[in-house]
Amino acid sequence: MATNHIHQIKQHGQSIWMDNLNREIIQSGELQNLVENQGISGITSNPTIFEQAIANNPIYDPDIQAGIRAGLPTYQIYENLVFADIRNACDILRPVYQASRRLDGYVSIEIPPTIAHETQASIAEARRYSQEIGRENLLVKIPGTPAGLPAVEQAISEGININITLLFSVDSYIKTAEAYMAGLEKRAAQNQDLSQIASVASFFLSRIDTNIDAKIEAKMKRGLDDITQEAKLQAIRGKIAIANAKIAYQEYKKIIHSQRWQTLAAKGANQQKLLWASTSTKNPLYSDVMYVEELIGPDTINTLPPATIAACADHCQVANRLETGVEEAHQLIESLKDPDINIDLNIVMDELLKEGIDKFVKPYQSLMNSLENKIRLLSPV
Repeated sequence: MATNHIHQIKQHGQSIWMDNLNREIIQSGELQNLVENQGISGITSNPTIFEQAIANNPIYDPDIQAGIRAGLPTYQIYENLVFADIRNACDILRPVYQASRRLDGYVSIEIPPTIAHETQASIAEARRYSQEIGRENLLVKIPGTPAGLPAVEQAISEGININITLLFSVDSYIKTAEAYMAGLEKRAAQNQDLSQIASVASFFLSRIDTNIDAKIEAKMKRGLDDITQEAKLQAIRGKIAIANAKIAYQEYKKIIHSQRWQTLAAKGANQQKLLWASTSTKNPLYSDVMYVEELIGPDTINTLPPATIAACADHCQVANRLETGVEEAHQLIESLKDPDINIDLNIVMDELLKEGIDKFVKPYQSLMNSLENKIRLLSPV
């Protein structure tokens, strides 16, 4: 019998969630099988995933037609489709949620990415999504923008589970953790229960290497001073994202050992786990499981698209590597300041956050356009 590497990873204290959701895998029983037999213990979704799910799939047509008959606007039809899928996925994962005592078994849905820079709108949508979907094991996604973090704090204080997404820099992760703790502290001050609240901090990976590798390529095309400079640039290629994540995990450990966190934990608060996102390898020269194998470690989550799940199940080399090479990780990040490399990581992170929001806004708008076209086709003449 073949080894199930996903189950092996879980033995190291890391949960594997799937970055995919559509009605077909729910109705066919595929999602149930992944949860019950393949070790998948959570789901993440985003506008790109739902665009791919809804745009060309007739499985949604009866519900779209029902929305047309009810005279609903496009966004309401969209939400009815997506909320139903999220509820059903939550129900399939509920046994995991219960067995893990609320530490696992969550399904994430993102608020509209068009409001990523609006605090009050983000709070209002997080409340509405939580209430209308009505599942305890729901995580509402809010981007970790300057406007998003106050929304996270307020939502947590109101008892809404939050997945803070689009985190790239270690500093942004620390601010995210502080927003989570501040929300819990507000809740504790009101004598509200902390034990029911969950949060994850979604730290993005492959996009960092894609950005930095492109900068390396540009430097090489412009011409290098000598072979030493080329060697330095080649030494960082495809390595910064994992180094950055390993440093973030060390910050996570500092946070959970801090007096501030220990005070909250004593009141029943649950740790905000780091979640590794954007884990499909974009460069075909790299291993297709590099963002899985190098970041296996306790109290973390790795969310994988289906192709990466299949690749990992086939050939992941499973070991706890999250805390290996930490000193080397610091050296790699520091090396970016070398005049021969001269890549400003803060600029990279700012570019990635802006680009990340755009990558969610465009498919969201595209989905709305596709849905409008489908509504026209399905509407009675």
